[in-house]
Amino acid sequence: MNQKQYGILSLPVIVAALGYFVDIYDLLLFSITRVPSLQSMKLDETAITIQGESIIMWQMAGLLIGGIIWGVMGDKKGRLSVLFGSIILYSLANIVNGFIETPTQFKIIRFIAGLGLAGELGAGITLVSELIPKQKRGIATSMVAGIGLTGAVVAFIMKENFNWRTCYIIGGCMGLVLLLLRISVFESGMYKEVKNMKVQRGNFLMLFNNADRFKRYILGILIGLPTWFVIGVLVTFSSEFGKRFGITEKIDPGKAIMYAYAAISIGDILIGFVSQWFQSRKKALYLFYFITAVFMVLFFTAQWNGSAEKMYWICAGLGFGTGFWAIFVTMGAEQFGTNLRATAATTIPNMVRGMLAFFILPLFKFLRSETDYVTGGWITGIIIMVITVVAALYTQETFHKDLNFVESEDPLP
Repeated sequence: MNQKQYGILSLPVIVAALGYFVDIYDLLLFSITRVPSLQSMKLDETAITIQGESIIMWQMAGLLIGGIIWGVMGDKKGRLSVLFGSIILYSLANIVNGFIETPTQFKIIRFIAGLGLAGELGAGITLVSELIPKQKRGIATSMVAGIGLTGAVVAFIMKENFNWRTCYIIGGCMGLVLLLLRISVFESGMYKEVKNMKVQRGNFLMLFNNADRFKRYILGILIGLPTWFVIGVLVTFSSEFGKRFGITEKIDPGKAIMYAYAAISIGDILIGFVSQWFQSRKKALYLFYFITAVFMVLFFTAQWNGSAEKMYWICAGLGFGTGFWAIFVTMGAEQFGTNLRATAATTIPNMVRGMLAFFILPLFKFLRSETDYVTGGWITGIIIMVITVVAALYTQETFHKDLNFVESEDPLP
């Protein structure tokens, strides 16, 4: 099939990056404004922690369900339909979020926003992967993630200068403005070709009815687990960990997230070039897993009676180590045929986000109740890293893979 070849800084890449920028701004805004927003609702310190964890879990549940909905739509109706629909939903939800008054309303709106946010990254990465030549695919998707992840930095700057309600309204308005840019982006040629073929598109159950596909899908999820353990537990609750470490200075979780995401952005851009240098996605992953593990060790050993500044910089190190989000999502897209690619690439990162609500946080809560807050944290970290490394070992290398293929409908033997 002849299709126009796009460069790594072409319009589709730039628009996907800006879309992910708004996505990350909105996705992390609650974590960044968690304390002041819940304080404004007259909650005490204990309630802020409990309600904060609950609201995050509701948002992640929305991402999990939304990932399936948008993924299926991306293969049935097209990549662009997801890019338009998802941004409308989460933009409107975030504008409404600026007017809520209770934690219950917070949970409902963050769940709806999560449904919308679920579609942005997977559809964007799928579209870019199919439009960019395979020799430059890893770098292009890294640019999308690297630029997009700076949305967390902007969210922190907004939080420092505006009321938390205004921050949500700004995020919603940015999303609606982005819709104007989306009009100029074209649909994937690969998708157009498959659309005219007699093959099932966007059948979510096909990910489970074939042993090889099921294995690829589960491994694709498990290799991304450390990202949301680091962000959803270590960084988001850095102030709670800091108190247990004996840090007397006040730690701002929003600032910790800003440090982490600034470093993630750098890591996500670099890993595309590292992958290109190694000619391997998996070797680049192993390197960044190692960096993540080193800073996890430092998080739990180097901060006793430390300082807030040290906490921020260790969070930055953790962020840099988990800067493999772009390659991880790209590998998810590369693992599957065009008729299932959007379904896989959209659900995989959202399954990882959902694992925060259904596996990572519950595991952490259980272990800390059986031991203590800090011990529960490092045991959870060890379990996550072991699962992830084993999954990576069994994952296919996709660096040189041609994406112009489809998945058969063969069921499990």
